[in-house]
Amino acid sequence: MQALTDRVKPVDRRPLNFVEKLYIPAILKGMGITFKHIFKKKATVNYPEETRPFSPVFRGLHILNRDEEGRERCTACGLCAVACPAEAITMEAAERKPGEEKLYREEKYAASYEINMLRCIFCGFCEEACPKDAIYLTETFAPSNYDRKGFIYGKDDLLIPDPKKK
Repeated sequence: MQALTDRVKPVDRRPLNFVEKLYIPAILKGMGITFKHIFKKKATVNYPEETRPFSPVFRGLHILNRDEEGRERCTACGLCAVACPAEAITMEAAERKPGEEKLYREEKYAASYEINMLRCIFCGFCEEACPKDAIYLTETFAPSNYDRKGFIYGKDDLLIPDPKKK
């Protein structure tokens, strides 16, 4: 039978000699490998004190953006929910009422917007699909939680604070 790759190694099936039966060369070889690893740099990062450098294309928590006047950019078009392969985004649209022009940019806005972080695969398709640049992925981690409801982020958790109020 022909091998599929060139990585095949022949197995040595000859009987062991006296020195090999003592297993001393194998033990010394293993101890040498262990001794070499003692002086190598540790791969562990002491997290609270040290932070690991991330790639510039790292995708973390989602944020709903506002425009320069503090109005919500999201128009509840649903493209982000359609583009999400994990179906982690749900939203409900509502019509803007008279007098709410300072809150929302368009006539339609997202009355409720939820992202289930347990389903999210952080692919960034929602960010690419949004025509208004309303959603983007930041460089922060999703914090840990003890219950499943803590991983479902609503609109008030995702919206950045109003720049005019702060």
